[in-house]
This record gives sequence, structure tokens and C-alpha cells, in this order.
Amino acid sequence: MEDGIGGLRHMLATVFLSAFAGFMVVPVITDVTVAAVCSGPDDSCSLAVYLTGFQQVAIGMGTMIMMPVIGNLSDRYGIKTILTLPMCLSIVPPGTVDCLAYAYVAVNIHGSTRISAFGILAGIKTIAGLFGTLVARFLPIALTFQVSAISFFVGLVYMRVFLKEKLNDDEDDDLHHGTYHQEDHDSINTTMLAEPILNDRPIKTQVFHKKYSSLKDMISLMKTSTIFFQALVVTFFSSFSDSGMESAFLYFLKARFGFDKKQFADLLLLITIVGSISQLFVLPRFASAIGECKLLSTGLFMEFINMAIVSISWAPWVPYLTTVFVPGALFVMPSVCGIASRQVGPGEQGKVQGCISGVRSFGKVVAPFVFSPLTALFLSKNAPFYFPGFSLLCISLSSLIGFFQSLLIKDVPTPPLNKAINKTSGEEV
Repeated sequence: MEDGIGGLRHMLATVFLSAFAGFMVVPVITDVTVAAVCSGPDDSCSLAVYLTGFQQVAIGMGTMIMMPVIGNLSDRYGIKTILTLPMCLSIVPPGTVDCLAYAYVAVNIHGSTRISAFGILAGIKTIAGLFGTLVARFLPIALTFQVSAISFFVGLVYMRVFLKEKLNDDEDDDLHHGTYHQEDHDSINTTMLAEPILNDRPIKTQVFHKKYSSLKDMISLMKTSTIFFQALVVTFFSSFSDSGMESAFLYFLKARFGFDKKQFADLLLLITIVGSISQLFVLPRFASAIGECKLLSTGLFMEFINMAIVSISWAPWVPYLTTVFVPGALFVMPSVCGIASRQVGPGEQGKVQGCISGVRSFGKVVAPFVFSPLTALFLSKNAPFYFPGFSLLCISLSSLIGFFQSLLIKDVPTPPLNKAINKTSGEEV
């Protein structure tokens, strides 16, 4: 048996290798796209913006449909088994590694340590982004994609050899798979309710049934847990903003200040350094001090301030300055996953994380329809008024809406175990 966060080292290594491969191509893809579809020196080529938006929609649609299904399958057949597919074919669909990694943490780490584990998981991914961006800074463009493919392959082999399905081999298999006998009903509900929570009353009920589809699973849990529903609303607006950033941010910098591959890499390096430090060291301490809900609200508000300032950038150094607000955006998803994971038992974490990933993907599908045309319009000579960063201002307003929604997720003290209510039977346990 491997206890604590240290037992996650093989999953963290798998996430690092996967994220390293993905982040490596980010600094070069904008230049590749512009060079491929645009003619002449025009850095505000609208076709490149639309093509990026179309790619995000295609990826988002596939992920939105598949993530709840994959989460459901991981609960039934095991995380390691289902994780093999996206590690083999990283585009089917992107994001699966993140979803299953969060589910793995939720299954194996319990109590107040879980939010720290989510933060460390996000921090490892950010560090992978740091190294991936650094490598991309110096590699030729063609070689960058080859090294990325090799990293995915090494991650797959490492995961298959070293990753354990469960860190605690003594766990009850029936509980892990979300099934149990009627005579074990009381003891299992007691175990679920005994887990401490930082901010809200845990709702650990068997809300899923094997015969239900993934969509019915999601609807069932949203009806059962108001907190989970509110977390999904926050997730949508956060992912809507993030996807808008992917559509607009780099093209805005290229058109407004003439940024190229090296400047993109420098900026992304700074962002990942700040982000990794905050996720590994700041987030766990903040989560313990102020709780997950307040941490979530703080992160969304910082994200709003960041984008609002970037939208009115008057000099090339402004985006570098605003990286002090980067930790805010990186606090959001670990907080959401921490809150949501406490609403169900260990055997249903894959479904919960799949639902969250599905909603995130829906936000990523919708955002390009809004922000790609908006970015292309205001970076062109046909803009109704001069405001190149107008789309970024709209993105900041989306984060502000998420911030107001997060304030509705109320802190609820954890009840004593003998006073906790069994949500299934309605009796005290």
C-alpha cells in the first residue's frame, strides 16, 4: 500500500510526459498556421483565426461527447485500462489524460489532502508546459513535432509498466466500482460521510446506476447536488474564457505588437514559471487557509483582472506584467474538481470528472463561434471602432460572470459524523 501524495508519482510522471508533448507545439502552431494559410506579411490574417476556431470546435465537440462516456468506462473497467487509448492516440480526444488523472487522484487521495493533490497535479502539468515551451524555443519547427510524438510514446510505455490501478489494494472492490450489497448499506454510507470537506456538506450518495447513460448520469447528479450544478456553471464560464483566450490572445499579440515564435515562447515560459510555483506551493496553503470556494472565487476574479488589463495593452511589456495574475486562472479547475469530487463516493469519480470535462468541452465548443469572428473583426481594418483587444475584454467579462456564480457556492461546515444525514435513506447515521 502506498499512502499519501507520494503514491501518485507514477501518475504525475505520466501527466508530465503527456503535457510536455502537448505544450511543446503551442508556441509554434500560430506561426505554422499563419504561414500555411496567409499570404504576404499581414499578421492579422482572418483566415488563420477562423481556422483555429474551427479546430477548437471540432476538438470540443468530440471531447464533449466522449468525456462523460470515458469517465463512466473508467469507473467500470479501471482508469489504467481506459487511459491507454488516449496515450496511444492523443487526439482521441484531447483532455482525456487530464480527466482520468483527476479521477485517479479523487479515488486514491481522501480528506483535506485531496485539494493539495489536485494542485500538485495541475502544477506538474504547468511545469511540463515550462519544459515543453523551453524546448520549443530552441528546436526547429519540424523537429518539434517529432519530439512531441516521442514524448507521448514514452509516456504510454511508462504508464503501462509502472502505474497501479489503485494505490490502496485493500479497498473494497465493490465500493470502487460503485456497487455494494444491501447489508453493507449503512457502513458504506458512514464511510462516505466521514470524509472531511473544506467548504460544503458532502453528498455521497449512489446517484448513478449501471444501466444509465452518461447523459442521465450527469442529469441525475445535478438534480441530487446543488453544489455540483453550481460548480458546472462555473466550469462552463471558465472554459468559455479559456477557449476564447486560445482563439484570441496570441493572434492579438501578433497583430498588435508583431510577436513571433520566440516572443510567444518567452511569454509562455514566464506564465508557466509563475503558474507552476503558485500551483505547487501557493495553492495548497491557500486552500487550507481560506477553503476551496473562496480560492475558486479569488482565482476567477484574478482571471478577470488579467484579461481586462491585457485587452487595453499599450506596450509590448504589458502582457508580461500581467503574468502576476496568472495564478488566478490556475486555481480554478483544481478548486472545482475538489468541490465536485466530494459529492460522490470513490466508485463514481470517473463519472464526475467526465461530467466536468464534458462541460469544459461544451464551453470550448461555444467560445470559438463568439470569439473567432470577434477577434478577426477587431484585428482587421474593417473594425467598427479601434479596439484591437475588444474580444479579450469580452473574455474578461465571462470570467466575471463565473466569479459571481462562484459566490453562490456557500461554505457549509462539515457536520459531525453522528449527525450526518444519509441522503439515500433520509435517516441520521
